[in-house]
Amino acid sequence: MPTGLELIRDEMRRQHADALASLDQARDVAKRVADSARATGRLVMLGMGGSQYVNRIAEPLYRAQGVDATALVVSEVLRARLPSRRRTVLLTSQSGGSGEILRYVERPAGAEERFGMTLNGDSALGKALPCLVAVGGPERAFAATRSMMLSLALHGAILRELGVDAAPLVSALTKPVTLKVDAAIEKLVSCRAVVYSGRGVLQGVAEAAALGLMELARMPAFAEEGGQFQHGPLEMLGEGMGVVLFRPAGADAAGAVRLVEVARDAGSPVVIYDVSGEAPIKDAETIALPKSDGLAAAATIFPAMQETMIGVATGRVKGVGEPVRSTKVSDGE
Repeated sequence: MPTGLELIRDEMRRQHADALASLDQARDVAKRVADSARATGRLVMLGMGGSQYVNRIAEPLYRAQGVDATALVVSEVLRARLPSRRRTVLLTSQSGGSGEILRYVERPAGAEERFGMTLNGDSALGKALPCLVAVGGPERAFAATRSMMLSLALHGAILRELGVDAAPLVSALTKPVTLKVDAAIEKLVSCRAVVYSGRGVLQGVAEAAALGLMELARMPAFAEEGGQFQHGPLEMLGEGMGVVLFRPAGADAAGAVRLVEVARDAGSPVVIYDVSGEAPIKDAETIALPKSDGLAAAATIFPAMQETMIGVATGRVKGVGEPVRSTKVSDGE
């Protein structure tokens, strides 16, 4: 029987090819979702865990296309209902069996136009709603890796129908970049906790990375949006508190410079996943990736991010990828 880590590795080996195939296969339902979002002018994306964070990655890109888009945790919405009005709702569940998602589906749709996004077309979600379904079947590993790349591609299919050029994403999936991350692992493996931070699309990536580190390395990790990080949380920096920054291309690239300076002065080790195309920042361990933005930036970062998480986890715990307190699919309680 494969170990948890072997299952993760198997998922990662397939993620790029399955994502490319998913981008192509999802065209029909993607068009329906895009047409609905244009017509209603409002898109609410609901998910849990890794599904929620992929929604967060895509959220600013929908807004850039003129859609009033928001990604929300579905368990919160179950307890504080959205006002009854016309909107497009995209329910994202990699397994298609998340209890919280299914509880939402059971509620009357009213004026909502509902769609799903899943890796399992035969799941309860897949049977209940028109769904974008990824290629390759459900994810078997505990921690989300392949499922996040595939969900990213499915969002790419919708955004393509809204007018976003999919060529950069296709290129990132066709020619994945493999880099050594040993130095980054060494910086983080002995930390007592890690804070991740990004801006725009890369903030969703930061949130996904924090989840992955908590799941695999069983250590405290969280994510702060680049601006929020500077409004108080800087006080917790110091020796043993790792900082991981996702440096975007464009005007926001400069923001990482000040954060590195503050972290350096506090004694915090810093790792940067850099898709800015600019010169590395002094006093930070930089994983320099090809310049990219949008979903392509997320897809470019994912493999290096995954390798770093696995490396840190392997250096800290036994049974990487074998949960001791969690389950792959929650029951919605």
